[in-house]
Amino acid sequence: MARQSKLRRVFIAAALPDDLYDYVRPPTRRVGRPPQDVSTTWTVKDDWPERVPVTEAEIEVFEAWFGDLFDVLFAARPSSRRSS
Repeated sequence: MARQSKLRRVFIAAALPDDLYDYVRPPTRRVGRPPQDVSTTWTVKDDWPERVPVTEAEIEVFEAWFGDLFDVLFAARPSSRRSS
């Protein structure tokens, strides 16, 4: 069997630029004809039902990822009214 050599990319550490936000290369120019100007208007429709069904599995996922946040948001807050 002949071994095939794999090309490896070698990254050489270089000095950082003075302005760390000024390192992006300008976008490359696209080859070919520019797109035609299409003057269409977008229409957004809200066709969701009034009640969106949610499964137990979806609730469990949200509780697993956002449980700590939900605890803070929905914690019992002391009432601003004083009972007399």
